[in-house]
Amino acid sequence: METGEWRKTILFQLQTRDKREIECFQDLIAQHNKVFENANSLRYENLQLSIQNEKLKVEGISGNSSATETRLHEEIQHLKQKLLSQTEELAELHKRKGENAQQIIDLNAKLLDRDRVLVAKEHSLEECQSKIASLEAEVGMLTQANKELRHLNDALRDEHQALQLAFNALEEKLRRVQDENGELVKRLMGYKAKDAEKLNEENDNFLNEGSKHFSSVLSTFGIFRKRHAKMQKEIEEACRDTRGVCGDDFQEGFGPISQSTLPTKVHLKFDAHEGEVNAVKWSPVDRLVVTGGADRKVKLWDVSKGTQDNRGVLVGSNAGVMSVDFDTSGSLILGASNDFAARIWTVGDQKLRHTLTGHSGKVLAAKFLGDASKIVTGSHDRTLKIWDLKNRACTETKFAGSSCNDLVTVDNAGSSIISGHFDKTVRFWDSRSESSANNIVLNGKVTSLDLTRDAKYLLACVRDDTLKLIDLRMNQVVNSFCCEGFKVGCDWSRATFSPDGQFVAVGSADGAVYIWCVPTAKVEKILKEHGSSTFDLFLRSAVTATAWHPYGNFLASVDRSKRVIIWAGDI
Repeated sequence: METGEWRKTILFQLQTRDKREIECFQDLIAQHNKVFENANSLRYENLQLSIQNEKLKVEGISGNSSATETRLHEEIQHLKQKLLSQTEELAELHKRKGENAQQIIDLNAKLLDRDRVLVAKEHSLEECQSKIASLEAEVGMLTQANKELRHLNDALRDEHQALQLAFNALEEKLRRVQDENGELVKRLMGYKAKDAEKLNEENDNFLNEGSKHFSSVLSTFGIFRKRHAKMQKEIEEACRDTRGVCGDDFQEGFGPISQSTLPTKVHLKFDAHEGEVNAVKWSPVDRLVVTGGADRKVKLWDVSKGTQDNRGVLVGSNAGVMSVDFDTSGSLILGASNDFAARIWTVGDQKLRHTLTGHSGKVLAAKFLGDASKIVTGSHDRTLKIWDLKNRACTETKFAGSSCNDLVTVDNAGSSIISGHFDKTVRFWDSRSESSANNIVLNGKVTSLDLTRDAKYLLACVRDDTLKLIDLRMNQVVNSFCCEGFKVGCDWSRATFSPDGQFVAVGSADGAVYIWCVPTAKVEKILKEHGSSTFDLFLRSAVTATAWHPYGNFLASVDRSKRVIIWAGDI
């Protein structure tokens, strides 16, 4: 503040105080001053009369005149009367002065009381203003929350409408299929009736021919029944065969093989999702690849004909999908999501069958536990949960103490579980006990786990940019895979064994897929195709997950720029 400003402020405050403390007493002060002026004038007049009285006394003594004496005596009496009246008036004025002074004191006391009341009310006003400000802030927060809830409600309403439309369409499709089925049943019944009439006609003909042909008729009829039964059996077997016919090259590639083929070239490349692709998995029976992405969708891709054929989009998740898994029959798909839940869909009709909720954090991993009726999930909330789909409930919760990034099940019975955690620990669980035992501590966060088919070796991907090979029989690390240029790109980067256990594959932060030979621990191949688009000329997209086909001839990899690549070996 400048020098002149504070002086003006003080002057203004003094003037304000004077107006407040003087104006209300202005009339009283003026009357008081008037009384004082009258008293002074009377005192001066009294003094003059006293002087004049003394002079007259002196003159009276010297003159000895009776007339003068009488006149003086009258004047003196008059002056005494006047002096007495002035004295009484002065006494009255002093009395009034005292009353005015008492009134001033009373008024000053009232003024102080009012000042105190004013200060209290100003303090109360400040408290009310601060309370109003806090209430306005709270109202703003509640308004914002209400707005967000309205947006969420609108989104849920839109989703419900979309689901209702999809449900109506599926219901209409079901009605058409039921009508078609009824028509087919009617046609089948008609055909059966015709066959029965024809058979009755043939029997009548046979009976009319006589007993000499009876034995040959029975033999012919027996042959007919055997052929009919054989044909019926072949039809049933054909109906049970769910594997379609594909091209010669893929039929040969997807057939059972004894040894995995090293991928060397791109067989198929396409964009799978609208954002990052977090997970990929091959079907154990069909020629399907399932992917999960940050766009909250799980997608099925048929790659048997050398092109990507979208077989369906599985919806229901409210956040990004972090993990996908098939059951052993290939009829169910399990997805783990960032919305604190895991979900199960059927492959045939692509319907959502189960939603498993109960975690308080992101569900980063989910696997079928032995048969298709049991599930194990690992979450960011530092717990593992085991679910029974028959009862639709969580049967057990295991407290790991650290965020679970991935898990595997060791045996078909589902009694042994291995989990990898944020605190650099690989934990081993027995479903019959509550705590883990024989844990292994590594040098970085564990991002993924994978097992060989014989469940003897465990592969752990670690954030110190290495892959660790763990011998489960000795419960220790027996080998490490690393090389220059390889860097783990994220906390959910998935590494995988080849079906024969001879190779391991993992994606890198630079957009390459690294493949090591397990016996020699040497890099066999570096596949560089991710991030090679025009947009990513100088910035490759990190590869998030890899998956080897169960028969070993194809490798799938996905990245954070929505791309899926199917790799094949040289034939």
